[in-house]
Amino acid sequence: MDGKEVLFMSKGDGEHSYAQTSTFTQKVASLAKPTIASTVDSLLEEGFFLCELLNVADLGCALGPSTETFMSTVIESVQKKCAHSNCSMPEFQLYLDDLLGNDFNTLFKSLSNFSQNYESLSCCIMGAPGSFHRRLFPRNCLHLANSSYGVHWLSQVPNLMSEEGFPLNKGRIYISKTNPSVAKEAYLAQFRADFSTFWKCRGEEMVDNGRLVLILNGREDKDSASTDGYFFWEKLGEAIADLVSEGGFVKEDKLDTLNVPYHTASSEEVRSIVDEEGSFEIEYLEIMGIDRTLPDEDPHSRGRKMAKDARSFTGSIISYHLGEGIMDKLYGEKLPIIIGDDLAKGRRKGISLVLVLKKHVP
Repeated sequence: MDGKEVLFMSKGDGEHSYAQTSTFTQKVASLAKPTIASTVDSLLEEGFFLCELLNVADLGCALGPSTETFMSTVIESVQKKCAHSNCSMPEFQLYLDDLLGNDFNTLFKSLSNFSQNYESLSCCIMGAPGSFHRRLFPRNCLHLANSSYGVHWLSQVPNLMSEEGFPLNKGRIYISKTNPSVAKEAYLAQFRADFSTFWKCRGEEMVDNGRLVLILNGREDKDSASTDGYFFWEKLGEAIADLVSEGGFVKEDKLDTLNVPYHTASSEEVRSIVDEEGSFEIEYLEIMGIDRTLPDEDPHSRGRKMAKDARSFTGSIISYHLGEGIMDKLYGEKLPIIIGDDLAKGRRKGISLVLVLKKHVP
């Protein structure tokens, strides 16, 4: 499966859209605002506030409010810095990047109020469709870039078929504790290749001393089969397996050949790849753990909300591979119960890695 062809967040702004259901990623983006503000301050210390145009990119922007949170934080941080330094405000060129299947129409409609809030500034917003696993911008043009919950998506599913044509990850859609080691190694190899390409491309596009803020789904444990890293995928795989066992809904071979283009990295993996590629240095790295449940919240009520959330970012892949006909039963009936039963046993937390990186000066 080529992730670029089938991956997109649920479109529109209705009940099941990513714009309405991405509450967890929105919470992470909100918690990261101080990091973005301090990054802007650090960037402007390099003297960039003297420039007439500040080029900023949001990579993998999707269509949720997280993009607006990032852009407003950047603009307001620059306003404060320029006021303190008695300097004129630069013009802003904001590039919003995502894959071709992204709902750019809904994204730009949602930004109408944002534009009105900053209409006194020269602020141009442009769509930049395309994969961030390749070059998107001219050399040495970006001052600041951000990617929130994007780079854990792989450009493609790793090869998980034996030479004889047998599925190496049979009965599973991602990594788990019972995975064969070859599956874990294949996922890490694909992540290394994609992540290295990401850094190489950004290294060419960004100016010297430019900054990149990165937020990705990760894990605390060095073991790639850490439960916090694969919770959603494990439960989704269990729900699909239930549909297989009931007969008629999903054929077993469809499950055996379904693997998702996703990798939850450890901080050690991220550091290793960044250091090896060499275009950037890590200025800041934080491991952020956030409870997926609220205090005293009914686990099955939460399970229904989390299943709806999961559909908004996994639905395009699942419907492509298994068909649209099973979606309501999978996400509306099976998955909410499985997640709710799991949450009833104890609280779950999502792990996010938050990084600030500075481009090396040759």
